Order: sequence, then C-alpha cells, then structure tokens
Amino acid sequence: MKKTRITLILCSFLATACSSNGAKQATTPALPQNDYVTFIKPGGSFKHSQFTDIENYIVQLKNKKKLIILFATWCADSQRTIEQLQASPWVNNSELQIIAIGREENSTSLAQFKRDYHLNYPLISDENRTIYNAYANKGIPRLLLLDEDNRLIQEENGEDVYALERLLNLL
Repeated sequence: MKKTRITLILCSFLATACSSNGAKQATTPALPQNDYVTFIKPGGSFKHSQFTDIENYIVQLKNKKKLIILFATWCADSQRTIEQLQASPWVNNSELQIIAIGREENSTSLAQFKRDYHLNYPLISDENRTIYNAYANKGIPRLLLLDEDNRLIQEENGEDVYALERLLNLL
C-alpha cells in the first residue's frame, strides 16, 4: 500500500512539474529579434578606397560625399530605392559620388540592370558577398552615406520607404 501511495505521489509530482514548466514556457514573452547588424558605425572608416566596376574600370572613392548602395537586382526594395534615386536631383549632382554594389550579382546581371534603369554611376559585382559582409550581416538595400574622408555619416536600411530621403536630406 505504501509503495502504491509513493508511486502515485511521485507520478502526480512529475505530471505537475512538467505541466508547470510547459506553462512557464508558453507565457514567457518572445524577445524582439532585431538581427540586422551594421558593422560600421557613424564616424567609422569605410574599409574600401577603390573598386573595379562591371566594365573593368577602377573606381576610386573621390574626395566628396558618397552614397554607397548595397543592393540586389531581384529585390523589390532595391528596385524602388534605385528608382527613387533616379528621380532625385542628386543622381546628377557633381557633389555626390554614387556607387552601387550588387550583392551576389555578377557583371552580366548588373549590366542588364544598368541598361534597364538607365544608371549613370558605377555598379560593382559582389558575387561572394565579400564587400557586403564587411558592412552588414543581412538586409538589402543598405544605404551608406560617407563624408569626404570616407567616414560613415549615416546608414539606412532601404526596406524603409523613406530611408533614401532621410540620407539625401543630410546633404
């Protein structure tokens, strides 16, 4: 009889403990997941001083403000951002150097994109994400506004419709 009681008590205890633990897990709020990381902070130096574009020209970072666009041709947010830039007066402003870097894009896809969107600034192929990974972990487009000394003024995630506008207002 004592063995039966002890067994019942243990079973009740285990059942209660398991259900209690499950209840705690179910009621614990999930933490927000902001896992978009930028590896360059305002005032930080941009690591690259030159690139080779899709036409095999060396693109030097000039002594002027720069807008670096990390994008992908297939991405709707990237396409919208490029269209917004094309519609802005800054696309032809000699005080701003614009460079677009195609994440996981080859020269062929970027050349077609350049023709389709009538771009007049250099496109850089980053097939292996080497450039992209130096500045961000995920998310496109990423917009980096640099000063004349290649230091970051501000970074924006172009998934936000107003990201480009905020950067261009700083010029």
